[in-house]
Amino acid sequence: MIKVITYGTYDLLHYGHIRLLKRAKALGDYLIVGVTADDFDKIRGKINVQQSLMERVEAIRATGIANEIIIEEYEGQKIDDIKRYDVDIFTVGSDWIGEFDYLNEYCRVIYLPRTEGISSSEIREAKRALTLGLVGDSMFLNKVASESKYVNGVCIVGICTKKADSLSDDIKALPLITDKLEELLNYVDAVYIRTKPEEHYQQIKSALIHGKHVLCESPITINAEEYEELARIAHNNNLVLMEAIKTAYATAYARLLLLLKGDKIGDIVSVDATCTRLKKEVDVSDWNGIHEWGPTALLPVFQILGVNYKDRLVVAKYQDRERIHDSFVKMDFIYNNAVASVKVGDGVKSEGELIVSGTKGYAYVPAPWWKTDYFEIRYENASENKRYFYQLDGEGIRYELVAFSKSIETGKNFSNISSVVSKTIVDIMEKFDKASGIISI
Repeated sequence: MIKVITYGTYDLLHYGHIRLLKRAKALGDYLIVGVTADDFDKIRGKINVQQSLMERVEAIRATGIANEIIIEEYEGQKIDDIKRYDVDIFTVGSDWIGEFDYLNEYCRVIYLPRTEGISSSEIREAKRALTLGLVGDSMFLNKVASESKYVNGVCIVGICTKKADSLSDDIKALPLITDKLEELLNYVDAVYIRTKPEEHYQQIKSALIHGKHVLCESPITINAEEYEELARIAHNNNLVLMEAIKTAYATAYARLLLLLKGDKIGDIVSVDATCTRLKKEVDVSDWNGIHEWGPTALLPVFQILGVNYKDRLVVAKYQDRERIHDSFVKMDFIYNNAVASVKVGDGVKSEGELIVSGTKGYAYVPAPWWKTDYFEIRYENASENKRYFYQLDGEGIRYELVAFSKSIETGKNFSNISSVVSKTIVDIMEKFDKASGIISI
């Protein structure tokens, strides 16, 4: 019996896939089809796969072509599979010519001509086709523009800014550059906002009233009533209002949350998160430190322990007598059965790590934890410690854009940050800005 094996993502299964599978089957007597797992797809650069792994597996099974279906999960698995299943022929489409010649040592390699004029990427591109506008003067928008190129169907067509000359060549080459938000809104389906938090409310409201979806850097607003109003407008008009904290979309961070929910370290009794940076002098155009770093540092606290804390203590150091620009803030939260501590610094430096303590062990995420690709689960017996590595591309920005695009396309919420967490972050920002219960040092 001649065994044949082939691999693919098989997202949005189409005629080209089926034709290739039939030709692969014709090469032998028994066809094994490897379907790539979501995490492995990310490593290979396929970040906006539309269907889940199980949906893709079921689509392959429904064709009746495969004799056996396996999951591809790691680099180098093809060699293992060829040996394990005693494979005679490995085959893939001709667009991979030369890529798998090294497998000739283990079996025969055949590249099959692919069906021209059809691909999953083109289908995804056509389905999404989202025109996006950027709003703000921040250099961070250069990263957003760069990362958008990895997301099929997302096309940045313009920017509303007062500092276009200081931004990247990619942004300078956009068809529309304006300093008037209303003008930008006439040409886009959605906007990415990176302006000072005190400007968010009016900009988001204007975008929503114009029927545009919004992805906004956290905090969405610095006033709880304004947040609720914007959420209502978005809901009533079937628009997506999504908070941008790129850490929430980093694979390592998302996997950490799942492990913690799976009782890996027992009952969680403490969460400690630190985010700091040094800067030379106060710039009145900069975000306040609490606005810049607070949402990121608060994210694991509220996603792990929840938002129903009993009490909080806030200590702040300011850079000016008017107590406007904070350089260091420490927040302590007390829960029924746990505590949390958050440190953010914009002019004070500390180790930017995340530590989650439990009754069986603890999770340690090294600095800078907010864009990590690695963490450890540690125990009393060090021989039981486990390390976890997950590739991080684009600091999570491209995955954030995928979630935003998919939410718009499907009408479902694919945000990794719940509205309850978003609202609580806004509430914390408002209380801080009003100097509610702050001890100044």
